[in-house]
Amino acid sequence: MIRVPLFARSIIVVVAFAGASPSLAWQPQSLQQTVTAQLAQAQPGTRFGLLVTDADGRELIAFNPDNRFVPASNTKLFTTAAAFATLPALDQPDTAGGAAVRLVQSRRSVRDVVLVGHGDARLSSAPDCVTNCLATLADAVAARTRRVRDVIGDDTLFPDQRWSPGMSWNNIVTAYGTGISALTLDDNELRLRVTPGAVGQAPTLDQLPYYRIANHAVTVAQGETDLRYTRMPGSSEIQLTGQIAADAEPRNLRLGIDDPAYHAAARLRTMLQERGVRVTGQVRVRHRPAQGGEGEEPTANARSLVSAEPVLARTVPPPLAEDLVRINKESQNLHSELMVRRLGSLNGSGSIQDGVATIENMMDRAGVARTGWDVSDGSGMSNYNRMSPRAVVGLLRWATTQPWGTAWRETFPVAGVDGTLANRFRGSSLERRLFAKTGTLNATNALSGYLTARSGRTLIFSFFANDVPRGGGATAVMERVLTTIAEAN
Repeated sequence: MIRVPLFARSIIVVVAFAGASPSLAWQPQSLQQTVTAQLAQAQPGTRFGLLVTDADGRELIAFNPDNRFVPASNTKLFTTAAAFATLPALDQPDTAGGAAVRLVQSRRSVRDVVLVGHGDARLSSAPDCVTNCLATLADAVAARTRRVRDVIGDDTLFPDQRWSPGMSWNNIVTAYGTGISALTLDDNELRLRVTPGAVGQAPTLDQLPYYRIANHAVTVAQGETDLRYTRMPGSSEIQLTGQIAADAEPRNLRLGIDDPAYHAAARLRTMLQERGVRVTGQVRVRHRPAQGGEGEEPTANARSLVSAEPVLARTVPPPLAEDLVRINKESQNLHSELMVRRLGSLNGSGSIQDGVATIENMMDRAGVARTGWDVSDGSGMSNYNRMSPRAVVGLLRWATTQPWGTAWRETFPVAGVDGTLANRFRGSSLERRLFAKTGTLNATNALSGYLTARSGRTLIFSFFANDVPRGGGATAVMERVLTTIAEAN
């Protein structure tokens, strides 16, 4: 029998513990180490930023918390928080918004119809519309006159900044990147209905008149439906390519509109003609040139327009609070862009720059360092936006001390329940216990908000993944990390 000296047996025990699993290690692995190891499982090249604190601001996990990241739609947190913090009467009908029609004397005693936008995102021309309807305005014109000359779309309330600096041009053709205008109708998008044709032939198309469609798609006997569309900047022609299966249901493609004021005026002209009003002129638009600077004032023409032309009829949209819910739950870009322009109207011109100035004032009150964020739009479509996890957590924590903080949090998607989180975290311990704004853009994923930990206490977090390689996978890693943190606290 071989006897092992006592000191040698001690060495063997130590070695055994050193090679054991983390749960058996001599020194237990910290939560920070566990999170770091989980982040390392992402595809190479992915760049993460994460900060988690408790409600008192004590840091629990920090991973590049002061680095600046492309936030994607986490930008909407800044826009909607500023709306809650600064805009009045959010729970009342939106009497400042809506759209109006005016009859203006034209040549030969025939009047022009002017459709004026007031920055609301919800005017509708849908046949089943019951609130905030373009039909209401068409009815008012038809009741007053049976003949008009021109139909004019007027969006001079805001400067003509239809797309924000830093937005990718290829997004302009889609509903996600549609033009922004004080005169908005039907979310400034068109539906192109594509129905299979005979095998080997082009599918049939149905849309409202606006764009020319170059139909290069084909109907196939079998296979996956894969339809794609593009439009070059400044062009009025949509190139439709790809294929649709012969037995497929019709597909509805959502097209962005490049001149929303013109589109709204054209729809009003059609509705007037349907009501027996003779339109002898053309569709025209009034835009206010964007000068691009802060403090831009409306032109003299834009200022006189409102007072010189009496209102014939005006719509009153539902409360803005309802729209703020839609912005965060659905991540609605157009509505968020119009909201930042409304913020810019409080003490300025309605420009993006003046809206950002309103956000900056709020962030100053929140005590968030200006170096932690830069915003170039209201929605997050701009690649110029930058945020640090610390800046976002600072806003989220400050909001908990504000009288509107609970209402703002209630606009966030709920994990496994609704909005952009409806299908995420299902079956995990964070289902129904995480309330956060998502963000997705080119090679970017983001998630920031509040979660309820296993102990029942509320944690505040901001999580970014940038430079995500093709194939993604970052969201799964992020969900695993947040679940680990929640279960450990």
